Amino acid sequence: MTIAFTICSINYLAQARTLGDSLKKTNPEVRFFIGLVDRLEGVAFQEAYLPEYPMIEIDKIEIEDFDEMANRYNITELNTAVKPFYFTYFFRNYPEATRAIYFDPDIIVYQPLTELLHNVDRHGAVLTPHINSAIEDRLTPNELHHLNTGIYNLGFVAFGRNQANIDYLHWWEEKLRYECYIDLCNGLFTDQHWMDFLPIFVDGVHIERSPGYNAAYWNLHERTFSEGNNGFIVNDQHPLIFFHYSGYDPAKPEVLSKYQDRFELSRRPDLTHLFKIYRESLLNLGNAYYRNFPCAYIKPVVVKRYLRVRKWLKKPFESVINRLQTT
Repeated sequence: MTIAFTICSINYLAQARTLGDSLKKTNPEVRFFIGLVDRLEGVAFQEAYLPEYPMIEIDKIEIEDFDEMANRYNITELNTAVKPFYFTYFFRNYPEATRAIYFDPDIIVYQPLTELLHNVDRHGAVLTPHINSAIEDRLTPNELHHLNTGIYNLGFVAFGRNQANIDYLHWWEEKLRYECYIDLCNGLFTDQHWMDFLPIFVDGVHIERSPGYNAAYWNLHERTFSEGNNGFIVNDQHPLIFFHYSGYDPAKPEVLSKYQDRFELSRRPDLTHLFKIYRESLLNLGNAYYRNFPCAYIKPVVVKRYLRVRKWLKKPFESVINRLQTT
């Protein structure tokens, strides 16, 4: 059995439902779950906005000291920090699952995942790099940005059930428990840099370079799109397996992604239909509705900043006390 899951708070449920609908259409045999970094207690969705996919609340997967993690991170950091814990949860609670695949909620899957599943079985784990070829300008993002944020894009990763992967997931959990900040000066960008170690620590990891996988704003310099009889085609020869709409806001339909300045949608007619599909789905599935729900675990920014400052001010004193106790 294959499990696919995403992670989000309530405010991103339109994206998660869009992903789930695409998997249901293209890969009906895959079981899809939403890992919800939020609380449903006291939340009453209007009937039209009640997701049909099972939502597993974060407090149900038994993360030790989770409240401390929630106090430590902002909403982006927290949603990425719990990723390995959900992999562990699924492998522990679904013994029939031989594979688990994570997708960011802002992804649409356009084709069966047949080749991907084969590669998970053959290699044990699959990653996709941000880019496959050099960038010829200094616009955003370029290679320097990818060095800062990670070689691999963690909007997708797939693991097969084996002991090496389970050991790696436990190691990853401990790193993200404390070091999942967006803190470029200290070499951190959420969960992504930690994944640079996977091909080193675990033998045989497959780096999927096909342009049909994880197409997104960061690799559009090397990918063009067209439509064939069986769906979208990349570079006139590869089927588009999934597209990652990172940074897209349906309220600003002319902006391809808020995280880049290389491409304008008006100058990429090959992307027009792909983004039309995504925008219509988000609008139909309640994007504006879900945006009204603040994440139950995230404190106001001023409180979060105070907690972080207090933590670092305490560190020198904790260090002195620890040394005194050991002498």
